[in-house]
Amino acid sequence: MSGRVALVGGGPGPVDLMTVRAHRLLSTADVIVADRLGPGPEVLAELGWCADVIDVGKRPGHHPVPQEEINALLIEHARAGRHVVRLKGGDPFVLGRGGEEYTACVAAGIPVEIVPGVSSAIAVPQAAGIPATHRGIASALHIVHGQGEPTPATLAALTEDTVTTMVLMGVGGLPRLAQAALAHGVPAERPVAIVENGHTDQQRTTWTTLAEVVGDARANGVRSPAVIVIGEVAREGLLLPEPALAAELVLDNAGV
Repeated sequence: MSGRVALVGGGPGPVDLMTVRAHRLLSTADVIVADRLGPGPEVLAELGWCADVIDVGKRPGHHPVPQEEINALLIEHARAGRHVVRLKGGDPFVLGRGGEEYTACVAAGIPVEIVPGVSSAIAVPQAAGIPATHRGIASALHIVHGQGEPTPATLAALTEDTVTTMVLMGVGGLPRLAQAALAHGVPAERPVAIVENGHTDQQRTTWTTLAEVVGDARANGVRSPAVIVIGEVAREGLLLPEPALAAELVLDNAGV
């Protein structure tokens, strides 16, 4: 029996934000290798799927299963004839190391399928009413990994009024990013929004500016997972009313 691997994007967390194909593959999987972000092991258990779930989730400063071991797990179970789903938060190829897992499987001769997911870079700010682009305000999007040193490309993007910068996995590196941006000449009043736990009951948004973001994040106890939005679209009240409130108004006006 020939095994196979599917690299599945689970989206930002809610099960109903996964694609139909993702649901189908998960429902027929023998093994699910799951991240901490996105639909986690506890969510999968609630759905009653019968696959063995292996938790390889990483947390800030705590990576119990190195990437090389994750790659080896996928190959091992596929070679044993199992249908393996590698369930990742967001999209597998947006700062998700999906490319590394794909390459490892192909090099091992394992059939591998890639299933796109809703990227947290767009979905999480969206949940707070923050658009990635907005006519007349922002016409370009820059997505960056927030754990390393800010690159020249990122600093250049931050200086542009019409570019939105989405920072993933950037809470720990926020002081470094803010300091580098200010030193590079990015306006101190540049709007910043930090959206924690997007699309969950714990969702919270901190609205601030580049000059104040480090102090406000510390005062509010901001923690991962969070998406940091830097740009004019992150100005509080840009969209009025926010999406959820607009839906409530429609229902009220309809007499429902």
